Amino acid sequence: MDQAPPNYTDEHYRQAYNQKRLSFWQKVAASASKGGRVGHRFYLNHLQRIYGRLISPGQKVLEVGCGQGDLLASLKPSVGLGVDFCPEMIAQARERHPEHSFLCVDAQDLDLEGLTFDYIILSDLVNDLWDVEEVLKKLRPACHPRTRIILNFHSRLWAAPLAVVRRLGLAQPLLTQNWFTAPDAVNLLDLAGYQSFRTWMELLWPMPGSVPNWLFNRVLARIWPIKYLALCNFVMARPAPAKPMEKEPVVSVIIASRNEAGNIDGLMRRTPEMGAGTELIFVEGHSTDDTWGAIQQALKDHPHRRAKAYQQTGVGKGDAVRLGFDKAEGDLYMIMDADLTFPPENLTRFYDAWYSGKGEYINGVRLVYPMEDKAMRPINFLGNKFFSLAFSWCLEQPIKDTLCCTKVLSRRDYEVIVANRAYFGDFDPFGDFDIIFGAAKQNMKMVDLPIRYRERLYGSTNISRWSHGWLLIKMLWIGLKKLKFV
Repeated sequence: MDQAPPNYTDEHYRQAYNQKRLSFWQKVAASASKGGRVGHRFYLNHLQRIYGRLISPGQKVLEVGCGQGDLLASLKPSVGLGVDFCPEMIAQARERHPEHSFLCVDAQDLDLEGLTFDYIILSDLVNDLWDVEEVLKKLRPACHPRTRIILNFHSRLWAAPLAVVRRLGLAQPLLTQNWFTAPDAVNLLDLAGYQSFRTWMELLWPMPGSVPNWLFNRVLARIWPIKYLALCNFVMARPAPAKPMEKEPVVSVIIASRNEAGNIDGLMRRTPEMGAGTELIFVEGHSTDDTWGAIQQALKDHPHRRAKAYQQTGVGKGDAVRLGFDKAEGDLYMIMDADLTFPPENLTRFYDAWYSGKGEYINGVRLVYPMEDKAMRPINFLGNKFFSLAFSWCLEQPIKDTLCCTKVLSRRDYEVIVANRAYFGDFDPFGDFDIIFGAAKQNMKMVDLPIRYRERLYGSTNISRWSHGWLLIKMLWIGLKKLKFV
């Protein structure tokens, strides 16, 4: 009588799987210490450049599957922890980068005992793991609400070409891999308690060469449909919001006001109290009507409102908004135009979206609901539609209306943007793109919130369609240079 097959558990198969890979990676580590292949070194250098673009120096960074630790060290973290299950790799990492910490442990058994990180990197790891969802769940306690987790892994389209290249000895050999698509990774992140908000592809030409590297990897790899031929999928996610924060914020509403005398009293009356309290900050900017007088009168007529007023010494809405931010004392910043084309009562929807954790940067959108007949001229509407597509492509997050009057972000996030403002320079006369580009650079989750846009009842628009349209093209070019083709 035949014997029954052994009743092996899933853990038995996991251990056998990992042991096979451990033996393989020990051999890879031994050869890596001798230099490695030129193509593989180029690939690793390219990854360092990509992650350096995503993560500013001075962050707390955890890399799972760190190998020799070169990627982690290249990011110049304030706290750097590398994790790998291969003892030889960890030994080399400790020798190469003694300024950082390294743990030799299987990712599925990881316990960081309460440590949290700003960024968690899984670079070329998910294609080698036994249970990706379980590892992602293990990493969830290492996240605080603002943590970003970044995965990169090879595209399925490259399975056959890479197999040929490896047989020819031109690339590092590998054992049988998991082959995930970006939607597969997004789904596993969702199951493990994360919220994905950005996916993209990198590296169309994975070999050295300055001209093809620039043309293929910085330009063509960003353009549809060529980008779908790239080697690497990238996915960025954050911890899914569990519940609203316990302490409600004080809200500062910044209102840039130029030639808006007839709207000031309505703004004072109609802007709602939100959170732990609302302060109104009026910034008057060289009006030719009596806007400043109207603001002073409104302060007297509504002494119960927490409100302040300032006059610009600089020029432009961008300067006015920055002055308002500098004077604000709240925890949450809102920008609202003074023209009352957006009903102030609806600011509560922006507050709710931010407070519930739906996003870190909430952007109003005028292009979804029908507008009143004279709310926006047809050529302006068409221009806004074009720029919504262009900027969404540039930022790789949907943002349908860059010049909408209403924007929301926290004081803390704004301070991070200001601290890193030198990357873009002083380029924005509107005040919108300084925040939008800064939020994109700092990997903030953006959320579009549709609003009803109404006809102006007092005064005339401060927008010049042609000169401001040209400025928008300049803003787009700056975004492409600094965020897209880098």
